Amino acid sequence: MCILTYFAPGIAPDLDALWGGALANPHGHGYALITGNRIVVGRGLDPDLVISEFAAVRGEYPEGAALFHSRLATHGPIDLANCHPFAVGGDERTVIAHNGILPATVHPGPGDLRSDTRIAAEDFLPHQPFGSLNSRIGHDRLERWLGTDKMVLFTVDPAYQQRVLLFNQDLGHHSDGGIWYSNLSYRTPRWAYGSDYSIEDEVYCLDCGEYDPERPGSHCTYCGFCAECLRTFPHCECRDLHGRDRYADLNEYLTA
Repeated sequence: MCILTYFAPGIAPDLDALWGGALANPHGHGYALITGNRIVVGRGLDPDLVISEFAAVRGEYPEGAALFHSRLATHGPIDLANCHPFAVGGDERTVIAHNGILPATVHPGPGDLRSDTRIAAEDFLPHQPFGSLNSRIGHDRLERWLGTDKMVLFTVDPAYQQRVLLFNQDLGHHSDGGIWYSNLSYRTPRWAYGSDYSIEDEVYCLDCGEYDPERPGSHCTYCGFCAECLRTFPHCECRDLHGRDRYADLNEYLTA
């Protein structure tokens, strides 16, 4: 599912929250900061190194917008090339990071080792399929395509009217410190980084972040998120013992 964090200009990162998000989403990490007329980007598979590097760069450039992303792989291998953020159309003046699973339009075909977000950035969005994102219509069309997913776009390209675009911002969460999170999985405690810990032992929902040690099977009792197929009710792709694809309501879905 991933977690995407946005820091408005002047907002300092909560490093413990970044650690929590990295634990729940351990398959690669990356950041971007707007510094004057350029975007500084960093990526890596080691959360220790990437979070420490981000903290140092943010300390040097505290006044620009910044984002941090930790990945939970759904498409494409776990490697550096699939770590967010991604340049749009190869133009490093504009980058995106995303939380969720994008529509099948951008899912990789046979032999394509790219993630869905990387395909969207490299092949799909450069053709402006929703029209200009400078317009309200283009912005709304992209949000409808995303569904419940969230996306952040940073740009220093003068063709854009704004340097920061947040898509489906209202579906995320603002902390008391003014930091925006795409979901609550950052609440995973840092002490869980033990040598005998594995993601299968996670008692916090990877989507909403609620503490849920008694969940029935793979489904969060608070939001219905399925840890198996990484989708939320009613879009879970798993089937119950009777072979049904969908349940009548969320309560039935969680208690079956």
